[in-house]
Amino acid sequence: MNFTKPKFQSLSVKLQHKTIAALLKKLYFDPENLNYLNEYRKLELWMNSPKATLTKESISDLFHHHVKCSGIDRLETNLLIDVNTSDAPNHTPNYPIDIYLEDLRSAHNVGSIIRTVEAFRLGTLHFTDKTPGISHPKVRAASMGAYPFVSQKAFEGFDKLRSPLIALETVKKAQSISDFIFPESFTLLLGNEEYGLSQSTLQKANHFIQIPLRGYKNSLNVSNAFAIAAGFIQTQLQETSK
Repeated sequence: MNFTKPKFQSLSVKLQHKTIAALLKKLYFDPENLNYLNEYRKLELWMNSPKATLTKESISDLFHHHVKCSGIDRLETNLLIDVNTSDAPNHTPNYPIDIYLEDLRSAHNVGSIIRTVEAFRLGTLHFTDKTPGISHPKVRAASMGAYPFVSQKAFEGFDKLRSPLIALETVKKAQSISDFIFPESFTLLLGNEEYGLSQSTLQKANHFIQIPLRGYKNSLNVSNAFAIAAGFIQTQLQETSK
């Protein structure tokens, strides 16, 4: 950067803040760099800012302060650029699990479930006729490219699913998911966004589990509930396989 004082002070106040924010971002990831440090101290003085004690936390706080003052789009403000957002080939085998989707209406929910199944390698999805499948463009879009990597079948009957059948449902006899011991192989039953699983399906279930909630509402969006269940399932199966 190497601004002179007249050049820096000729910038608008917002651009001054933006310049300092950019410098602080560099300093955050390279705190031992004296060039960045000296340049920051110079700009700090020219903006009549009090001299700050620079730690990892204070640099982050200062960065967000200057970002706010500069009007930079919030998508530019994440210091955690080390987050891996790229996909990579994954040959981890799927768990021997079936996921049954009964009459889900939302393509977005189905796509999100597909993405979660792929992320945790949770096995095979089974679609009822009323559940939008991977041919639906919104399902594909919501899966964020995960749909080609997930095994999927049209539902052919409960006798074709892995036993036991475990219903994720808000029924009185449902056990807390945190207390339930998942077997090595099973089918998880997921129901319609509004009505849940049908009575005929509930009668076929061997076990009932629910996510304990503390709020006014007694249920979650089906894709959100499944994501929570998926985390519990993977954690438990990893522990039992050790």
